[in-house]
Amino acid sequence: MYGQLTSISNMPEYETYDLGDFQLQNGETLPGAWIAYKTFGDKSLPSILYPSWYSGAISDNEWLIGSDKALNPAKYFIVITALFGNGQSLSPSNSEISPFPNVTFYDNVRAQHQLLTQHLNINHLRMVTGWSMGAGQSFQWATQYPEFMDICVPFCGSAKTSLHNQVFLEGIKSALLAAKKISSAGTGQGRVEAKGQEVRTWSDEEKTVGLKAFGRGYAGWGFSQSFYREKLHEKFYNAKGLEDFMVNFWETWALSKDPENLLVMLQTWQTGDVSNQEPYNGDFEKAMAGIKAKTLVLPSKTDLYFPYVWTRAGSAMLIAR
Repeated sequence: MYGQLTSISNMPEYETYDLGDFQLQNGETLPGAWIAYKTFGDKSLPSILYPSWYSGAISDNEWLIGSDKALNPAKYFIVITALFGNGQSLSPSNSEISPFPNVTFYDNVRAQHQLLTQHLNINHLRMVTGWSMGAGQSFQWATQYPEFMDICVPFCGSAKTSLHNQVFLEGIKSALLAAKKISSAGTGQGRVEAKGQEVRTWSDEEKTVGLKAFGRGYAGWGFSQSFYREKLHEKFYNAKGLEDFMVNFWETWALSKDPENLLVMLQTWQTGDVSNQEPYNGDFEKAMAGIKAKTLVLPSKTDLYFPYVWTRAGSAMLIAR
């Protein structure tokens, strides 16, 4: 896959930019915060922002970057940014902040804006694009800084996390927390803990049990019904059967993650709503109407919860899924 990306593989894994004591949308502060990022191409070229997705590292975005790829560093200056909680930007796993406060899409985008304008001297983007939570950040950019970009291309993601998507996230969140004998406090409400008695350290056993359950729960959502019906896990992943795929793909993937990092990003995703900011104040239609960039919404024919569905309302319905 990376055969033609030799120059990319020789670059530093990523860099960080200090944000200082970063005030969040909810009024709390991330002390000594930083954002992780990586750039490709020359700064004199038109700039593209490409934020990371749920659980994804910066390197996981690089599959679209190359001389023969959609994002060509010979034509564009490309900036990949990492979400708070992904383990590269400020996260529970690389800080002593406990409990880690709730972080919104708004907070992530404001940190990215600070990186671009104050550190990289970028005051306008040709495009912002991203997949899944990267798409959510793309919509957030288009509503939070509507004059900042020419084009917005979110793919397989939404401007407001749908009820169906919240249900999925609540399920995997609850499976993970169960390993610590803790319950969810409700959709988008964190976990049941007495203030001042938060226990955010995980034993090896709790991590193993919780992350395996998380991976198995995600297995029904990461790929669609058609994927399993056509046994593509055997065809493309060389799995010997469903259980082999569960253990060697899904459990292995989940066990490589930090549970608190996953919960921070999940909270961001579950509460996603671009109207939750001024001047929209909860009016979703007003927020969508505030987008000034030319916007191409890309669902996927085979995606489970961001599928292409023809409706009379067209792409407007897809944006709100």
